[in-house]
Amino acid sequence: MLSRLDNTSNSWARVIPSASAYQVLLAAAAAQSRKAIVSRQFVEMTRTRIEAFPKLMNTGKQHTFVETESVRYIPEYCRALEENEISEHCFDLIFAFDEIVALGYRENVNLAQIRTFTEMDSHEEKVFRAVRETQEREAKAEMRRKAKELQQARRDAERQGKKAPGFGGFGSSAVSGGSTAAMITETIIETDKPKVAPAPARPSGPSKALKLGAKGKEVDNFVDKLKSEGETIMSSNMGKRTSEATKVHAAPINMESVHMKIEEKITLTCGRDGGLQNMELHGMIMLRISDDKFGRIRLHVENEDKKGVQLQTHPNVDKKLFTAESLIGLKNPEKSFPVNSDVGVLKWRLQTTEESFIPLTINCWPSESGNGCDVNIEYELQEDNLELNDVVITIPLPSGVGAPVIGEIDGEYRHDSRRNTLEWCLPVIDAKNKSGSLEFSIAGQPNDFFPVQVSFISKKNYCNIQVTKVTQVDGNSPVRFSTETTFLVDKYEIL
Repeated sequence: MLSRLDNTSNSWARVIPSASAYQVLLAAAAAQSRKAIVSRQFVEMTRTRIEAFPKLMNTGKQHTFVETESVRYIPEYCRALEENEISEHCFDLIFAFDEIVALGYRENVNLAQIRTFTEMDSHEEKVFRAVRETQEREAKAEMRRKAKELQQARRDAERQGKKAPGFGGFGSSAVSGGSTAAMITETIIETDKPKVAPAPARPSGPSKALKLGAKGKEVDNFVDKLKSEGETIMSSNMGKRTSEATKVHAAPINMESVHMKIEEKITLTCGRDGGLQNMELHGMIMLRISDDKFGRIRLHVENEDKKGVQLQTHPNVDKKLFTAESLIGLKNPEKSFPVNSDVGVLKWRLQTTEESFIPLTINCWPSESGNGCDVNIEYELQEDNLELNDVVITIPLPSGVGAPVIGEIDGEYRHDSRRNTLEWCLPVIDAKNKSGSLEFSIAGQPNDFFPVQVSFISKKNYCNIQVTKVTQVDGNSPVRFSTETTFLVDKYEIL
């Protein structure tokens, strides 16, 4: 397993020092230049011996191995890795090392087996979770039904002038029907809200009950100790690429007193065999003025859309002026736009089933094989003027069959064993990178890999509608302005 290593400043190496190429493996490590990032020792040895390996290599030279009096260091070159990702997944690497080597001797395992062992998939756990989720949904439905019954009983009692009856089964029988219905309604509403952990209350006396969250303090103390010893602690979110298209973007650095947000959201559903079932796009221009001296202005809109988008101005905007001259101004030119408030001045809508309007086509083709399915999936950008960022194509996978075996891929991928999904991640799709493909194999049936979901975000809008100029109402003098444009996904599915 000897290979050549170009020892540049960005080189990564897996270091396996051993007495010889055929004897006991002492350790495995990932190193960069003159720094060991993570290391796993299979037999007793000092840290100094591991740290010595990067120092033995000279910059600008190539090495197959480096040998000292007692240890031979065998490097293996790896590409497209970053230090923060290795540090974040250091325990995953150590677990993988342990599956390959036991007590210094190599185990007879392949890559698919290592993935299965390290993921520790449990079919029983997935069944338990599915049953629990079903029970929770049924309980919520029952609560809603009971709440409706209690509310109806309360309304009937009020119409008849009688006192609302009490109901048992949800606490004390002395609770009135109205308060019970209110209590159940509040419970249903709370279950649909995002859960926010309340501040822990101080107990009035000693308690032997199990304290949830107590382990977090121990982790914090452990992290503080590591920091005090000079260790670099990275956040768990560092180095991860966000797949959510609804993430919050910071305001532009040069935000002028007149600022506009142009936002579009797309909802799209396609069939797996082709054809656009429905596509709907909503867009809006939001105006924000932070200086009252720029309250009386007009926006010059340039509309180069050729797809048949429907435009609608705000009721206080002069519609005739917009229709005749593409200018957004107030009906009463003596009035001013609100200050320090986001005001929607123009919105548009596009709904179509025209297949040529699809911005990004996805073709997923599962084929049954002797061991399961071979899946080929490809994308193609239809709108060359678009630039899509943080594109994530999510393919569902069968449960309980382990990780997929990836063949060829453009971009990167993530396997989520908990949600049973494969995420195909592409940083940028544009005219220079308008198509790509992914191939993988896994046990399952063709229907297991649908629906495919897509998310992305873009700084260019789909409908070519822009504000090109801002002028004062009096004197028609130009006004400096800033614009931020966002095009994102509400729902994008291939069924």
